[in-house]
Amino acid sequence: MAEKDPLPEPDRLEGAPHPRETRVLYGHAAQESAFLQAHASGRLHHAWMLTGPKGVGKATLAWRAARFLLATPASDGGMFAPPPPETLDIAESHPVARRLLQLAEPRHFLLRRGPNDKETALSQVISVEEVRKMKSFFALTAADGGHRTAIIDAVDEMNTAAANALLKLLEEPPPQVTLFLIAHQPARLLPTIRSRCRELRLAPLGPQDLADALTQAGGEVAPGDRAALAELSGGSVGEAFRLTNLDGLKLYTALTRLFASLPRLDRPQALALAEVAGARGAAETFDLVVTLIDLLLARLARHGATGILPPEAAPGEAALLARLAPDPGSARGWAELAQTLSARARRGKAVNLDPAALLMDMLLKVDDTAGSLALR
Repeated sequence: MAEKDPLPEPDRLEGAPHPRETRVLYGHAAQESAFLQAHASGRLHHAWMLTGPKGVGKATLAWRAARFLLATPASDGGMFAPPPPETLDIAESHPVARRLLQLAEPRHFLLRRGPNDKETALSQVISVEEVRKMKSFFALTAADGGHRTAIIDAVDEMNTAAANALLKLLEEPPPQVTLFLIAHQPARLLPTIRSRCRELRLAPLGPQDLADALTQAGGEVAPGDRAALAELSGGSVGEAFRLTNLDGLKLYTALTRLFASLPRLDRPQALALAEVAGARGAAETFDLVVTLIDLLLARLARHGATGILPPEAAPGEAALLARLAPDPGSARGWAELAQTLSARARRGKAVNLDPAALLMDMLLKVDDTAGSLALR
């Protein structure tokens, strides 16, 4: 009987290193410093919630902090105690670093989505059973009596029962345990969970930090594309990795050229884009094009509402935004269309509509809206 292929890690971006393998965290020195200060003060909070957009480095910071806590001996605070550490860096050769890399550290628990009931794919949620495993892990005393850590990636993915079980653990935390909760959308969590954690918010990365982080992850970005990539990715390394792998900058440039033909849509150009994104085996490209359409509509709506032009993410984008979204009325029209198309794309995928036809239909709706707004 053939052996099953192992399931992918739910907290790893395909083709990129796992956060536990990432050695340098770019752009978040202030957050690292805040954690180090809390550690040096002797008042380290038992639960830290790392928030911010997906892909900006929250998991990397969690692994760095956990590695630091497990590898750094407690200070007695005496006269001859060494000065407090100034960095979270731990040598790759350190036994704790090696064990964490192999997911073999006995004082660390990783809570993430497990397999579904049939073990044929990953579950869509973190179940209460997974949280109970973590609680049982902490019920046991560490063999050396030292510090223990856990990373929950991501707490947004917990179902209701799992969230309630986690809340009980936060209300009665085990001694010498530090939890790191990664939250992409903290507003959706139970307020009681949020109130029992100290929050560290990680902001989107700027162009240079994003380029450095992307290079570390194995991606590439030309110097002239850094500003555009930062705009389209929202400062997220994960999203920038997807954009570079799928020629996202070229796709967005093609979309901008297509939108420049509105309100008389260039149909041959639209059909060509739909055929590329809707081709067999191009599901990732289709998803990216849908994301980029939504992003361009959002940028139109934002410009109409504020009158502020963002940095150009493609040649001619500034003129396009100014022409198609000159006022708050047009902003409402583009924002409403974005919601409609997002729902249409979800429904289309759910019933397996032809991707090229679905995308062409979405572009025709964009053209209809542009025509309606032009007639106001």
